[in-house]
Amino acid sequence: MEDDIRRVCDLAKSKMREGQRTIIAISGPPASGKSTLAEAVVQRLNLSRNPKYPTAALLPMDGYHLDNGLLEARGLLARKGAPETFNAHGFCDAVKRLATATRETFHPTFDRHRDLAIANSIAIHWQTPIIVVEGNYLLLKSEPWSSLKDVFAATVFVSPTMNELRNRLQQRWIQHGLTLNAALQRASMNDLPNAELVLENSYDADVLLNQT
Repeated sequence: MEDDIRRVCDLAKSKMREGQRTIIAISGPPASGKSTLAEAVVQRLNLSRNPKYPTAALLPMDGYHLDNGLLEARGLLARKGAPETFNAHGFCDAVKRLATATRETFHPTFDRHRDLAIANSIAIHWQTPIIVVEGNYLLLKSEPWSSLKDVFAATVFVSPTMNELRNRLQQRWIQHGLTLNAALQRASMNDLPNAELVLENSYDADVLLNQT
C-alpha cells in the first residue's frame, strides 16, 4: 500500500491552491481497502503538521448511516449499507459546506462494533487545507451523490476483484461473530450487491487503484 499512499498524497498536494480548500474523494466498494488507505493518507499528510492546525482531515461517509431503529421501521435494516440507508442529502450538504467553511465544523463517525453513528465526534479546523472524504458512493452517478462531482479537486477509486471482495467481506463478518455460512449469506445478500452497484454505476476516477 506504500506506493498507493504516496501516489494519493502527491495527488492531493498537486491540487492545492492558495486560499482554497482541497477536497479529495477516495471511493470504492465495501471492503476495497479505501478506509485504510484514506486514514493512512491523512496520517502521512499530517507528518508535516502545522502547529496551529492539521494539514489534512478525514471525513468518512459511514458516519451518515441512518439509525438502526429508523431502518427497522422502514424495513431497511437488512439492507444497511445500501445507498438508501444513509442520510445522503445531509452528507452531501456537509461536504459542500466544507469547501467554503470559515469556522470549525463537526461531523459524525460510525462505530462499527456498536453499529451506530456517534454525532459530532469529528472536528475539522476551518483552516485545514486538505479534506479526504471516504465512502462507497462518492462517485455514484445518481442524485444526490452526483452533485459532489464538482466539489472534489481529485478522485481516487479503489477496486479489487469481486473474488477478493467476497473473501474480505466474508472474513469481516466472521470477525463480527458470524458463522462461515452466515457470513457468506450476509455478504451475498447485501454487501456484494452494493459492491456491484458501485463498480457498475460510478464515474471514472482520476486515479484507479487495485488493492490486492
